Amino acid sequence: MRYGGIGLIMLAAILWGVTGGIADILMNKGWNPTIISFYRGAIGFVCIFSWFLFQGKQNWSSSLAVYIWSILAGVGVAGNFTFYFLSIEASSVAIAATLMYTAPLFVLLISFLFKLERSTWLKWGCIALVLVGIFLLTGAYKSGSSSVTLLGAAAGLGAGLSYALFIFSFKKTATLAKPQLTLTIAFLAFGLILLLFIDYKEALSVITSGDLGWFILLGLVGAGVSFVFYVVGIKWTAPSTASMIAMVEPVTASLFGVLVLKDSLTIVQIIGMLFILVTITFLSVKQTH
Repeated sequence: MRYGGIGLIMLAAILWGVTGGIADILMNKGWNPTIISFYRGAIGFVCIFSWFLFQGKQNWSSSLAVYIWSILAGVGVAGNFTFYFLSIEASSVAIAATLMYTAPLFVLLISFLFKLERSTWLKWGCIALVLVGIFLLTGAYKSGSSSVTLLGAAAGLGAGLSYALFIFSFKKTATLAKPQLTLTIAFLAFGLILLLFIDYKEALSVITSGDLGWFILLGLVGAGVSFVFYVVGIKWTAPSTASMIAMVEPVTASLFGVLVLKDSLTIVQIIGMLFILVTITFLSVKQTH
C-alpha cells in the first residue's frame, strides 16, 4: 500500500507539471490567470462529480466533519491555483515556484503543532535539500531583488500555505469518507470561490474561442485525473512526505518546457533536478521500510 501511495502521488505531480506547461501556453495567449484557474477546477469538478455519481449512495456521509474538511480542501485548492498564477504575474515564474514550494515547511510545522509527526533532523535535512534543488532548478538565484514585489512574495507564500491546507484537509477526510465525496465537495467549493473573482465576459468567451481544447486538456490533466491519484495516494502517505514527493512537479514542468516549449536547461538546473529526485527517492525508500 505504501508503494502504491507513493506511486500515485508521483503520477499526480507529473500531471501537475504538465499542467503548468499548458497554463503557460494559455497565459502567453493572453488569458487571465484567474480564468485559467477557474476552468482547471470547473472541468475537474465535472470529472470528479461523474465519478461520484457512478457509485451513488455509497459515497454519502452523515459526518459534518467530512463536509467541513472537504470545503477547507476546496479553499486550499482555490488558493493554491490562484495565488500561484498571481505570484507569476507580480514577480516571475522562478520566484513564484520557489515560494509556492515552501509548502513542506508549512506542513511540517503544522504537523508539529498538532503532534501528528515527530521532528527529526532527517526530515529537516530532506526539506532543506529539496528546497535547495528547487531554488537551483527555477533559477531564482539569478533574479535581482527588484523583481520580487511585496505582492509577488505574499502571493507565492499564500500558494504554499494553501497547498499545505489542502494536504491536511484531504488527509483528514480520507479516514472519514470516500474520495469521490471529498473531491466533489472540494471542487464545488473551489468553483464557488473563483466565481467571486473571475471576469464573466472573459470566462464565457473561452467557450467560443480556439483555445477551448487547451482549457479542456488543462482541466482533465490538472484536476480530473491528477487529484484522484493524489487523494487516494495520500491515504497511505504521511503529509510531510507526500508534499515532498509532489516536488517532482517542477521537474516535470521543466522537462515539458524543454521538450515541448523548446526551453533549455543549464547545468545548474540539472543539478537542481538531481537534488529533488535523489531526495524523493530516499524518502520513498525510507517510508517503505
